[in-house]
Amino acid sequence: MSLRTTTGVLTLTAALALSTAACNRESASEGASSGKAAGKSMTLALSTLNNPFFVDVRDGAEEAAKAAGVTLNIVDAQNDAATQANQLADAATKSPAAVLINPVDSDAATAAVKPVLNAKIPVIAVDRAVNGADVASSVSSDNVDGGKQAAEGLAKAIGEKGEILVLQGVPGTSASRDRGQGFTEGIKAFPNIKVVGKQPADFDRTKGLNVTTNLLQSHPGVVGIFAENDEMALGAVQALGAKAGQQVKVFGFDGTEDGLKSVKSGKMVGSIAQQPKELGKTAVEVALKAANKETIEKAVPVPVKSVTSANVAEYLK
Repeated sequence: MSLRTTTGVLTLTAALALSTAACNRESASEGASSGKAAGKSMTLALSTLNNPFFVDVRDGAEEAAKAAGVTLNIVDAQNDAATQANQLADAATKSPAAVLINPVDSDAATAAVKPVLNAKIPVIAVDRAVNGADVASSVSSDNVDGGKQAAEGLAKAIGEKGEILVLQGVPGTSASRDRGQGFTEGIKAFPNIKVVGKQPADFDRTKGLNVTTNLLQSHPGVVGIFAENDEMALGAVQALGAKAGQQVKVFGFDGTEDGLKSVKSGKMVGSIAQQPKELGKTAVEVALKAANKETIEKAVPVPVKSVTSANVAEYLK
């Protein structure tokens, strides 16, 4: 082999090696960019899993975390603010990439998230706000607008006149406050409708049954009930028995599967459909951006829609 030929072969070999190295560097860079989330862990602190809505939030979050290659550690406070505070303090010691919190109590959560924030871990509020804390973002439905939609839907169902009851959620939660605010504002448009009873039932079906039973004894002539979630609405349906959907119209909030089935059967006249799986999914996506120090919005809304017998088939699984 001549020197000229040998030189040419060496030159070609070097060029190929450089080309291969460049390709490998490009692939590694692309992989690092697209796989920023891979291997990270995050904590999702839920107020309760004894509620189908939050089970759906969990499922949506798990799907998004799995797709991103993220380990999602889920803790259930069982509607106890002190338990949730302990869970967040424990989470802070494990240095997750982000913490997602669905507060038991929006006010109590202010102190609960401090250990996480002090550890420089981004906090994402899910469905309910964390009052007085500088969280990275809040992902929630437009509860005020949903309350207004519920007021209009219930008003139409009862002929825009008569006495009604309101079942409130857990006191101190932003969801209960905002839904109640929206409903109060919305019902003002119907001067012939009077709210004669209003009482918390803590977003719980059994409490919804018991509270409705007690309120009906004092107000037997009511023609409508607004419940700030479907679980309480379903409790009200139980309390009403044969009157549900006939003499008394019940309007819920959340668009859970059980609630939508009740709308389909005519026991409830409507529900405000949130998208709990979308809430969970979106919250994880926002948390990943926060963990990667990307720009995120302080408030990320997830739309709500009124569901009645006319469109319930579109929402049932």
